[in-house]
Amino acid sequence: MFDESRRDFLKSAGLLTVGAAAMPWTVQGFSPNSDTLRIGLIGCGGRGTGAASQALKADRNTLLVAMADIFEDHLEESHKNLVAKHPDRVQVPKRQRFIGLDAYRKLLNTGVDVVILASPPAFRPQHMEEAVAAGKHIFTEKPMAVDVPGLKRVLDAARKAREKNLAVVSGFCWRYDLPKRAIFSKIISGEIGKVISILNTYNTGPAWQKERKDGWSDAEFVLRNWPHYTWLSGDSIAEQAVHSLDMMSWALGDKPPLRVFGTGGRQVNTGKELGNIFDHFAIVYEYDNGIKGYHYSRKQSGCSNSYLVEVSGTKGHALIDCMKSKHVITLHEGQVWEYRGERNDMYQTEHDELFASIRKGQPINDGEWMTQSTMLALIGRMVAYTGQTITWEEAWASKEVLVPDDLQWGQTLPAPMAIPGITKLL
Repeated sequence: MFDESRRDFLKSAGLLTVGAAAMPWTVQGFSPNSDTLRIGLIGCGGRGTGAASQALKADRNTLLVAMADIFEDHLEESHKNLVAKHPDRVQVPKRQRFIGLDAYRKLLNTGVDVVILASPPAFRPQHMEEAVAAGKHIFTEKPMAVDVPGLKRVLDAARKAREKNLAVVSGFCWRYDLPKRAIFSKIISGEIGKVISILNTYNTGPAWQKERKDGWSDAEFVLRNWPHYTWLSGDSIAEQAVHSLDMMSWALGDKPPLRVFGTGGRQVNTGKELGNIFDHFAIVYEYDNGIKGYHYSRKQSGCSNSYLVEVSGTKGHALIDCMKSKHVITLHEGQVWEYRGERNDMYQTEHDELFASIRKGQPINDGEWMTQSTMLALIGRMVAYTGQTITWEEAWASKEVLVPDDLQWGQTLPAPMAIPGITKLL
């Protein structure tokens, strides 16, 4: 049972729930002190494993005590790697390693204090809702959902988390990068004048793919290759290129556009085994006062790569080049500023600030802007899939739910191909 000093700490940090208070801790072999924060990892792929390691580095008085994944091999590989890095801080007995589609729910019932949500984005709304209901602090990877109804659920959960004094830190990692904090603060403060336009790119190679193995059902193949399926990943504009859209939103003070139009398609990465996502997007975001944002993303081999944001203002220009790690402001009068300050591991800083905010009783909540940045990707996908100009209000009113109800291993999973001019906004 929780001792009284731990009860007092958890209550002050917004962690104590009826279920947790009544549940004896089940892991044997260690004696955490009253301030120990117990971490649970949901989604044991590469990003989840990295996030768990960063969480353990962020606060010396933490333990990883529970893990959950759809696939046992993912979980066991993650566990092995984490034990190698943190032999004294990873204490997850077999009975605390949960496998299957309902594994996350079993983990939430173990009494952990902080959860890392790193499963495919399709599952984010359900995981967020139940984590907040269970009274957990949350680190959640991006994007936050694959459709608008799911995104609204995440936003509602984030608002409830704020009411319950629970932290919600997002995986939009550039917001935690010191050079980018420096240059975006200058843009927002007006150093380049009034923003006129923003170009952002995410042109890289195709997503990884796992070859089908004997014994895999169609459902297992799809779930193991989730980046290639819109209902699981949201398409590449949401799953990866959303980082560039997030920086565009950051530069504009996180205000939404009025309307969006653009194009996209599937030219190179074709074939049934590669799912149903597009491999390129070109989207224009129209804001008030005539401001325009231009987004280009591509997931094709053998092409030139680009991952940058260029902000043009009435007094000058800002360049943020993520591949070259350049952060430069050039004013029309000739002055040039380039960031030469401290560099940090932004992934680590996410967790450093998350756990520090929990300890202070002043939890960070990224809920509002992280959902808006995700929405920029969803509306961009909508206009590319339909071939229509769509207003922000029309997109936010969408009732299309991409994730199947009551997902089962044996069912046929959806993979319809969008056709601009035929596919409708639902």
